[in-house]
Amino acid sequence: MSDTPWLHIVGIGEDGLDGLAPATRAIVEAAEIIIGGDRHHDLAPDLRAQRLAWPHPFDALIDTIKNLHGQRVVVLATGDPLWYSVGAKIGRSIDPAQITYHPQISAFQLAAARMGWSLADVETLTVHGRPVEQMIAFIQPDQRLVILTTGAGTPSQIAEFLTKRGFGDSRMTVLAAMGGPQERRFDGLARDWRHTVPPFNTLAIDCVAAPGAALIPRVPGLADDLFQHDGTMTKREVRAATLAKLMPMRGALLWDVGTGCGSVAVEWMRAARYARAIGLEPRADRRMMAAANASALGTPRLELIDGEAPNALENLEKPDAVFIGGGLSEATFTACWEALRPLGRLVANAVTLESEAQLLALHTRYGGDLVRLQVHRAEPVGSYHGWRPAMPVTQWSLIKR
Repeated sequence: MSDTPWLHIVGIGEDGLDGLAPATRAIVEAAEIIIGGDRHHDLAPDLRAQRLAWPHPFDALIDTIKNLHGQRVVVLATGDPLWYSVGAKIGRSIDPAQITYHPQISAFQLAAARMGWSLADVETLTVHGRPVEQMIAFIQPDQRLVILTTGAGTPSQIAEFLTKRGFGDSRMTVLAAMGGPQERRFDGLARDWRHTVPPFNTLAIDCVAAPGAALIPRVPGLADDLFQHDGTMTKREVRAATLAKLMPMRGALLWDVGTGCGSVAVEWMRAARYARAIGLEPRADRRMMAAANASALGTPRLELIDGEAPNALENLEKPDAVFIGGGLSEATFTACWEALRPLGRLVANAVTLESEAQLLALHTRYGGDLVRLQVHRAEPVGSYHGWRPAMPVTQWSLIKR
């Protein structure tokens, strides 16, 4: 197959063909086939090329494009095709040497310019075609967010998230049709947001926290009462130590074996962009709590599996890290260790003497770090206070070399 670029992915703005560089416009005008959404085609009228709409399902797009090899093909996208756009998806499936990208100013850049914000100091997010709840993880005092939305109702939904968490005074701005003749702007506060906005819009938020706002940082160690749980969970201080050994990284996958209420998996996903987690939990009530926690804390893509280790681990995608918080056995460890990717991290916590004995035996054979964690909390003792110890936790961790 030739390495000569034959596929052009062109970012287009609200100013249509007039906003393209002359060389890019010439490529679009010379195309034999143009692929895009209805909006993209409307922005590029009066062309002789054959028009193709986005296929359904959208995943069929790659096969559609591959079947057009050898022709002059242009894919129209919005703004920068490689920033939360179709260009990245195509580039993962087609040799980049066969693709030429033609970026336009992105919605993030336009929104930052309209707001007078430094883009380097802004969190850029998308919920377009994705769960809106995932933006919750980024709600923090004095944080500025620019979000690609998924429709006309998204700003109202996000305003509700902000208000429920004590950020009702956050300033919200919806920007629609930026750069075109129909550009519109809507301003307001989250707590009384009532605007009806166009379906294709970008949302800018200046987060303002009330004195009683929920502080939910992305570093591990969230308060236990932020989670629904039945008392059986990895508690706050131990959870922070556990996540430190698991080392969340961008796009990495965690197996959370015996996930319970999902506290470790949720914090793993919050700690790094695009981090993923699979929670294995045989009890339906705990899976329901884990799902509720994932939605409330901004990790709605937590995957929950009904099953017990090690059998339910078969055929899962290989993980970058494994946490064994329940159901520890040698068979479970072996299945996890064999599946773990190189440089993968494994952490197992034990509370009972029996589980601790298993960790001691495994540590003898495989090495790693073995520590005991003990937490005391101050609690009332009559009119005074004293230290009340929690059950000690033995923690074993190691890296696969």
